[in-house]
Amino acid sequence: MIGLRMVPASWRRWDVTVRDLPLALLLALASGVPALHNHGTQLGDLPGRPFDALTVGVVALECLPLAVRRRWPALCLALVSVGFAIDQLRGYHTVAGAALAIALVSAGAHLERRRRTTVALASAGYVVLAVALDRLGSTEGVTGFATFYLLLALAWGIGAWLRQSRAAEAERRRQVAVTASAAERTRIARELHDVVTHHVTAMVVQAEAARYLTAAPERLDTALSAITSTGRRAVTDLRHLLDLLNPDHSAEPRTPSVGELRALVEQTRQAGQPVEFTEEGTPAETTGGAELAAYRVVQEALTNALKHAHGSRTTVHVQHGGREITVEVSTDGPGSYAAAPGGSGRGLAGLRERVGVLGGEFSAGRRSGSFVVRARIPTGSPS
Repeated sequence: MIGLRMVPASWRRWDVTVRDLPLALLLALASGVPALHNHGTQLGDLPGRPFDALTVGVVALECLPLAVRRRWPALCLALVSVGFAIDQLRGYHTVAGAALAIALVSAGAHLERRRRTTVALASAGYVVLAVALDRLGSTEGVTGFATFYLLLALAWGIGAWLRQSRAAEAERRRQVAVTASAAERTRIARELHDVVTHHVTAMVVQAEAARYLTAAPERLDTALSAITSTGRRAVTDLRHLLDLLNPDHSAEPRTPSVGELRALVEQTRQAGQPVEFTEEGTPAETTGGAELAAYRVVQEALTNALKHAHGSRTTVHVQHGGREITVEVSTDGPGSYAAAPGGSGRGLAGLRERVGVLGGEFSAGRRSGSFVVRARIPTGSPS
């Protein structure tokens, strides 16, 4: 069974000419079957003629060009048309005459340039053939020739429809690829924003505080150690994100978990922000993207607290439910996050989008003298 499933894939790896050749040979062999003589396409109703040596050349001229019907569709159509004209003028009426319809469909589907010129030349050639058949005594009449022309035009139209369908599918796939690429760039940009903003903000705040600790060497050493630790974590996270941009990377994207929140809170405390952290419930075994979203909500809220309300009391409350994770970060103080210098609101907007994609709810605003960031994130959502 495995071997049979591999046959189509192996067949597609062959050159297109090799794949089209069997159809040409099959039609040529069918034309040589005695029972099918004079049972092919008959245009003009001229009397049938027994096969002779020239018939072999006519059949070859009609059938063999089908091997290049996708590689050189215009050449294929020209050769098959010449063979078809000789077939009808000589009265062979071979089965190979069906090759004309196949060549027309292929030309309509695969011809890329000078399509109108090809149609005009083919139509002119058909008019010449019709006139020649009429002078040889054809009883087809204008109606018969016009009907046959419409059938040939239908074959071309089928090929043109296949070409448009193929182009539409290619465009759809391109759009899907562009959308996926844009979504991936947005995701990486959001992760970079979260990581860089938090770590750099913490380092700036710690460095500012260290300026006033020159008279206390022990506290200065602690502050500088915290800056060093924060910088190393920033470099590690940035290196991991930049590795994801390398097309040769094989590592899975690192997903910070809710369990790392204590380290995040401790880092914020080292930057001089008084943070109270409480956690209720037990994290679910499968949370999908909820775990990362909850981590980013806390990270962004603590970053904003450091930037806009440094030194104010901040509380972080995380509750694990059976079907959702609820995060609430409250920071005391009269300041406004939106009006604070350097605050773009980009982080909060990104959080709102991230939580919304997972089917959750997000809010950020003043409540009872504090700025509160709250998110309810369903667990089990795809990341």
